[in-house]
Amino acid sequence: MLPVISRNNWMPEVFNDFFDTDFMTRTKATAPAINVKETEKDYTVEVAAPGMTKDDFNVNIDKDGNLHIHMEAHTEKKEEDKKSHYLRREFAYSKFEQTLLLPDDVEKEAIAARVNDGVLTVTLPKMSKPECPAARQIEVK
Repeated sequence: MLPVISRNNWMPEVFNDFFDTDFMTRTKATAPAINVKETEKDYTVEVAAPGMTKDDFNVNIDKDGNLHIHMEAHTEKKEEDKKSHYLRREFAYSKFEQTLLLPDDVEKEAIAARVNDGVLTVTLPKMSKPECPAARQIEVK
């Protein structure tokens, strides 16, 4: 069985080639990839952020007790050609916000974040569980 390809019929296909050229590249409307993993001691949130530095991030706990991750980067690239005295500028702007609901067992005061090799890592330590007392016999009076 062959997969079915669905196309929008309201817009001619000629426009697809027009909008996806070197002159006008298709905009990327996707958010960075996020991984969440759990161990016995903590949860770890990893956000893919290539080219970002720690100054591009704002990580906090909002008034509702949720983890809020905000990243924003502005870059400007200048190239000057000495022969024609032409100045070219390229602007790049990226912004991302994500709010994560935290589990009840997260110790909010001990949350830590770091950026390394293009990945933001937020560590959410779990609260230590009180040890259950050993089984015992209760005397009935």
